[in-house]
Amino acid sequence: MELWVESLETALPGFTWLFGRLGYTPFQEWEHGRSWRCGPTYIVIEESPAATRVPYDRMRPGLNHLAFHADDVDAMVAEAGAHGWRLMFADRHPHAGGPGHYAAYLENEQGFEVELVRGVQA
Repeated sequence: MELWVESLETALPGFTWLFGRLGYTPFQEWEHGRSWRCGPTYIVIEESPAATRVPYDRMRPGLNHLAFHADDVDAMVAEAGAHGWRLMFADRHPHAGGPGHYAAYLENEQGFEVELVRGVQA
């Protein structure tokens, strides 16, 4: 998965925290991007020189948000603000996705949304 960001410098601290808390480890680093791995999956954030310079808007057709299983949704919500993420739908948290769905929806300053779903019980 590769996300193009408006500013790598602005996005990097928040995504570094998020991916680290989700168990991803740094994988690659280059002038305009970074990547993280978790098992066979890897995620890239890049400030591509080829990107169209318009602000990201998750409400346009295309990617709305990414969803991840998280072992401790509540702890991540408590930490999120210190890393550039804000809780969305606070009035319905943690059941903004419905009564049987325990999750947090976070948004960063560039408008990227992530959904942290309580880890699946085996």
